[in-house]
Amino acid sequence: MSESKFNFTYLLFLAMVSAMGGFLFGYDWVVIGGAKPFYELYFDISAIPTLQGWAMSSALVGCIFGAVVSGFLGDKWGRKNSLILAAALFSLSAFGTGYADNFAIFISYRIIGGLGIGLASTLSPMYIAEVAPAKYRGRFVAINQLTLVLGILVAQIANWGIAEAIPANFSDADIHTSWNGQTGWRYMFWVELIPALLFFFLMFLVPKSPRFLAKTGRLETAKKVLSKIGGDIYAHHEVKNMKSTLKSDDGKKINISELKSKRVLPIMIIGIVLAVFQQWCGINIIFNYAEEIFSAAGYSVGDMLFNIVITGSVNLIFTFMAMRTVDSWGRRKLMLLGAAGLAIIYALLGGAYYLEFSGWPVLVLVITAIAIYAMSLAPITWVILSEIFPNRLRGIAMSIATFSLWIASFILVFTFPIMNNTLGSYGTFWTYSLVCLAGFIFVKKKLPETKGKSLEEIEFELTEEK
Repeated sequence: MSESKFNFTYLLFLAMVSAMGGFLFGYDWVVIGGAKPFYELYFDISAIPTLQGWAMSSALVGCIFGAVVSGFLGDKWGRKNSLILAAALFSLSAFGTGYADNFAIFISYRIIGGLGIGLASTLSPMYIAEVAPAKYRGRFVAINQLTLVLGILVAQIANWGIAEAIPANFSDADIHTSWNGQTGWRYMFWVELIPALLFFFLMFLVPKSPRFLAKTGRLETAKKVLSKIGGDIYAHHEVKNMKSTLKSDDGKKINISELKSKRVLPIMIIGIVLAVFQQWCGINIIFNYAEEIFSAAGYSVGDMLFNIVITGSVNLIFTFMAMRTVDSWGRRKLMLLGAAGLAIIYALLGGAYYLEFSGWPVLVLVITAIAIYAMSLAPITWVILSEIFPNRLRGIAMSIATFSLWIASFILVFTFPIMNNTLGSYGTFWTYSLVCLAGFIFVKKKLPETKGKSLEEIEFELTEEK
């Protein structure tokens, strides 16, 4: 298919609109960090570690549940309608979290936001994968990771811009009664209403996924969508491929036992292991526990905040690198690069802590680790998950993989303080180095290359030998 035949303007519109789910995922996940010093005083939980932790992690409960139901909703209502629901949940959460006058209501709306994250993290990359041509699918799916990173940066900028400067001699009581403590933190959450409502209304302008339409028997409608993307010849070819992978279904309802069949189970194992590995590689610890990591390296609080800005900028730059290389270098090569690179960097980082190095050597290693992750495991895992599962089972299979990812994320965040206290910073990063080495071996042995292949070709190749 010639490049000139594809309507790239239309494709970019579809990808950017659906990828707003990724943007809101990033914003919602990070905004709470900037509001934390103020809402803790407002709700009088600054001296109660358990409630502090619950406030920070409550959204994860929604994430896990949202991931669980995303497959069912995606297959029942379609990817488009389910993303509209996610946008509504983000909007409700943004308003309610900022409006809350007691801690229980605050937590309830954070969980609602988590539901939106769980849905969007599954369905946004899935929708993009199902509308993008095979040759360019990787870079279009990676747009979702790009918007996620942008959402994180916008949240950081919004937090910084909204908060008024706090004099050094201010006590907690002064902060509590200040504009920041009473009102400012609310605006940090309310800013999310702008992209959330925009996402909600724009999703009505995009078509339903052609793969979902084909799966539900609406082949002519699917053909019209594909014709607008790549012309009549492209649409005819794609619909023909879809028919070949769906012909054996005969309208049967999806049975979860199909996921355990010899044909599908090996693919499920690949998806689940990659989802878990993306979290257990340990990079998100640097974002979640930046204060502890940089403090252990001898940085002050002011330096730490500046370093977080640096790491966020590097994350964005190297996400662009991933978009440029995913369809040329291939998924497998980038996953191997990420696993091997992080294994080496973590080994060196553990050594730096063990030898009690401080300052710029640690910062350089941390930045390098983030750069490697941003151009490999972060976006490429989502690309792979969105394309390896069979058309008929993609929704439920993607849901299970995303659920596994969020459970792995919870375990990672929960165990870091324990590991750091027991093994020390050096032992913790050496452990992550071993995890990355194991991930490298798994990818080397089990992950096939999927670049440049249609979803139907990937399905045929992965299931033909089973």
